Amino acid sequence: MGAVSLIVLVIAAVVFSAGGILAGRLFVKGSTNPQKGQPYECGIPTASSPWQQFHVGYYLFALLFLVFDVELVFLYPWAVVVKEIGIIALVEILFFIFILFIGFLYAHKQGALKWI
Repeated sequence: MGAVSLIVLVIAAVVFSAGGILAGRLFVKGSTNPQKGQPYECGIPTASSPWQQFHVGYYLFALLFLVFDVELVFLYPWAVVVKEIGIIALVEILFFIFILFIGFLYAHKQGALKWI
C-alpha cells in the first residue's frame, strides 16, 4: 500500500502542477508591456540597477534568526510531554538551551548580530 500511495501522490502532484500552468497559459491574456519587467518597490521608480551585492552580515543575521526560530520547533514537543518525562526532560532542555546560548554568545562576540 505504501508504494502505490506514493506513486499516486507523485502522479497527482504532476497533474495538478501541469494543469495549473496549462490553465494559466490558456486563459490568461499576457501583455508585453516593458514596465512589467521593471522592479517595483514602494511606488518609487528605481534609481540604479536592481542587481547589487548585499553585505554578508544580512545573510548571517537571517541565518541566526532561523537557528533561534527553529529552536521553538523543538521546544513545543518538549512542553507537551514534560510532565510525563519529569526531571530528565528539564535537564535535557536546560542543556539544549545552554548550547544555544553558547552559540548566541559566539555570534555576538564575532559581531554577527551588529546591524550594518
